[in-house]
Amino acid sequence: MKQPKKSQWQFGVCVDNTRYRASLELHKIYRVLPDEDAAQDGDLRIIDESGEDYLYPAARFAIIEVPKAVERALLKAS
Repeated sequence: MKQPKKSQWQFGVCVDNTRYRASLELHKIYRVLPDEDAAQDGDLRIIDESGEDYLYPAARFAIIEVPKAVERALLKAS
């Protein structure tokens, strides 16, 4: 059986928005942009409520896999 191609997109759910309440909504799914330098420092590059990408501590997010239909909807909304 052929393995489905893994998505190039990554998503994370905000699990802690302390000190970032204006920028991050608790339990909301956010798009994560690739950033190896940020990852080495323990951060994620997130497209937040402003519509711009910023670095946030990775511990504030749980990385999740979403079904293709959900992925399309999330990308369309952003």
